[in-house]
Amino acid sequence: MTTAPAGTPAAAESDDPDSALLQVRDLTTTFPVRSRGVFPRVTGRVQAVTGVSFDVEEGETLGLVGESGCGKSTTGRSVLQLIRPDSGSVRYAGRELVGLSAAQMRPLRRDLAMVFQDPFGSLDPRLPVSELIAEPLRIHAVHPDEAALRARVEELLGLVGLKAEHRNRYSHEFSGGQRQRIGIARALAADPRVIVLDEPVSALDVSVQAGVVNLLEDLQERLGLSYLFIAHDLSVVRHISDRVAVMYLGKVVEIGDAAQVYDNARHPYTRALLSAVPLPDPAAERRRRTSRVVLSGEIPSPADPPSGCRFRTRCPKARQRCADEVPLLRPSDPAGRHTFACHFPDGDADSAA
Repeated sequence: MTTAPAGTPAAAESDDPDSALLQVRDLTTTFPVRSRGVFPRVTGRVQAVTGVSFDVEEGETLGLVGESGCGKSTTGRSVLQLIRPDSGSVRYAGRELVGLSAAQMRPLRRDLAMVFQDPFGSLDPRLPVSELIAEPLRIHAVHPDEAALRARVEELLGLVGLKAEHRNRYSHEFSGGQRQRIGIARALAADPRVIVLDEPVSALDVSVQAGVVNLLEDLQERLGLSYLFIAHDLSVVRHISDRVAVMYLGKVVEIGDAAQVYDNARHPYTRALLSAVPLPDPAAERRRRTSRVVLSGEIPSPADPPSGCRFRTRCPKARQRCADEVPLLRPSDPAGRHTFACHFPDGDADSAA
């Protein structure tokens, strides 16, 4: 698997770089900043996503984590071309998606689905559940026969743990967890291969989150799905992800197998995020308080990011080189499956050699 653009030290992770089902290379997405007034003009660009690269293998879950505003959701939407990126490459099953028109993307949307954060806001309250789930089937003419369409809707309801008689109800009649299950059923309607899950459990009660996560894992095993799982809850991400990518201010700063990232984090930002995750053992949590990494300052504006390493304004290890030179993703293991972008991961000058 490749975790950085070609030409960087961490460009190759696999002997076959074309083996991944979804390949994202050097993805960049910006938004215009406009002045106020009767005749607004563009005064700058917000750099939401800058040079992001990763792969998602068939049947794999890649977790994408970071603080709010780091560009996770924009990355997911840019991958699906719901937001058009400025530059970069997104290849699905070997086909380039960037630059395709809406008409050219339509047949591919059967294979690429999305589950949104807000299960209520993403469902039309005017339509019964049967129509919400059937809509993608009608758009893609998967089941033109009404009897087959109804059978498929009932099958999908069963897949996500709901009953067939729920099909005539409206979204406001369900709990948050049930509404998210409806959103998952809708995403599954056209038999996708890749699903982008944008904070799928963050709006749910903690007691409900585990059920939805377990459902996603069961569906992945049964249907062979690939997930891009976007979240800020590192506990949930560790539970469901095979690999994890950490984002800060629009850039991936660390990526690797979940166990490597969680047990041997190399980037200071990743370490800070992990140190904030509460431990289930109260005694261990008390012992850890003295070693907790507390970040100072605020996240810089993506309209005016710092030079060099974007994390340097909050990093306790920052030096002049961090301001002068953008750190590239480099491997921390011989196989190159765990990479990070830091000049001084161990806090000394020798680590940058």
